[in-house]
Amino acid sequence: MRFYNTILDGTLTPCVAFECGGKLFPLSLFGLDFECVEDVITSITDAQLEALKNAKIPGDGIDESGAELLSPIRRPAQDVICLGINYMEHARESFKYKKEEFNGERPYAVYFAKRVNEAVAPCGEIDAHADITKQLDYETELAVILRRDAKNVSAADAKNYVFGYTILNDVSARDIQNRHKQWYFGKSLDGCTPIGPCVVTADEFAFPPALGIRSYVNGKLRQQSNTSQMIFDIPFVIEELSRGMTLRAGTIISTGTPSGVGMGMTPPTFLNIGDEVVCEIDEIGKICNIIK
Repeated sequence: MRFYNTILDGTLTPCVAFECGGKLFPLSLFGLDFECVEDVITSITDAQLEALKNAKIPGDGIDESGAELLSPIRRPAQDVICLGINYMEHARESFKYKKEEFNGERPYAVYFAKRVNEAVAPCGEIDAHADITKQLDYETELAVILRRDAKNVSAADAKNYVFGYTILNDVSARDIQNRHKQWYFGKSLDGCTPIGPCVVTADEFAFPPALGIRSYVNGKLRQQSNTSQMIFDIPFVIEELSRGMTLRAGTIISTGTPSGVGMGMTPPTFLNIGDEVVCEIDEIGKICNIIK
């Protein structure tokens, strides 16, 4: 199933679709009283999910293309947990551009946090922040969302803590990152984290999922890989992080980006005002955002 935050008749309305590209139906039609997808993630019961999955479809529904979509997670309750350099080819291009020593053997994962005060909608505008950065870059990533608190979870049991998956564009100001010698500020600018278009429940995929992942800038393919190529996969990450911290329900873990980002091009090529960035993952959908 796929959960969307939509605006219907001027009101925030969580909806469900039963297949990729399928019609959207307000959850209220199924007797479910949730204000938004964020509430669904942390509050829906297994019995409610199962009943919804098997429910009779009421009426014609709404086309995704004709719906006004918001991010399915508009205001993350905590900073997003991100993995850096989690695809080997991206490690190599990062070394080429920034001389960061991540291009050899990888015994440990790289974790960092990203502030998202309000996520950009699936078709919303990305703030160029032209007054403070000239090197805005894109990073298409698979994000995993937890449905319950996780503490000391084994890799074998990790799938039982996952609600689902979405697409996250980890927009990054490379010059700010370089100046400050860390990633937090350059990846946390307001209006620079599109998330969407929906959250797809974990039962739709194998665990961990192996999905094609791509990005396009102005219609030209920039990134193309598969989430099976991660160096550290989702069960490993949940096990490792939950050993030392409690991962609260609703936690977002963004699993890193493959090669093909702007800083890895020759010469490095960054986003300009008016550029269109499309981030796409098989069976989840795509987000399409303009730099403004």
